[in-house]
Amino acid sequence: MRIEGATALVTGARRGIGLAFAQALLDHGAATVYAGVRDPSTTSVGDARLIPLALDVTDPAQVAAAAEQVGDALIVINNSGVQSGVGLFEGDLDGARREMEVNYFGTWSVSRAFAPVLARNGGGALVNMLSVASWRARVPAVGYAASKSAEWALTNALRTGLRDQGTLVVGVHVGYVDTEFVTDIDAPKVTAESVAAQTIDAILHDRPEVLADEPARTVKAALSYRVQGDPTADIPD
Repeated sequence: MRIEGATALVTGARRGIGLAFAQALLDHGAATVYAGVRDPSTTSVGDARLIPLALDVTDPAQVAAAAEQVGDALIVINNSGVQSGVGLFEGDLDGARREMEVNYFGTWSVSRAFAPVLARNGGGALVNMLSVASWRARVPAVGYAASKSAEWALTNALRTGLRDQGTLVVGVHVGYVDTEFVTDIDAPKVTAESVAAQTIDAILHDRPEVLADEPARTVKAALSYRVQGDPTADIPD
């Protein structure tokens, strides 16, 4: 599908991957890109070309208002997400509930609101920022993994539900991205710009999935292996 001349919305676009998505859309000719942030009056989006838009994805009124304001959207990128660090046996479960509210229900809410907008505009594209955690459970961040697994299931359902209106639904999976949130993690990381570039390429060529780094590709390929945790299984924990 086309990007040149299009109107787009990126949620959680203040920094990191969201900002990289928004800048990549502009660099590929998008006419107008809205940057969803919680409070535009106090938050800079870091790029004067972007239009800040008040959008807390857990607030139904703000989601509805965004769909009304960006009625010509052709591309919507669900990037808003949180990670509380709740582990399997420690941490406040309220953090896990917050992860589910933002990562899963927030994505669902925005997708519902913008589905008819995209239909009116010819189909367009809906992109969900997922994670390798969608497929691989981690004890120190089980709440986050659960929310991303739920978001992956939602993405698959949206792909089916929006097929007849011609909407391309893209799921983006990646391991660690080099942002301020993972500075203390000693592991290979890809850049936010790389994730954005691969996603833009998927939109342009109508591809429904982005496996943005080697961990994502490896774990996706291992989904047909035996149950994780089985001592005879080939997939690493």
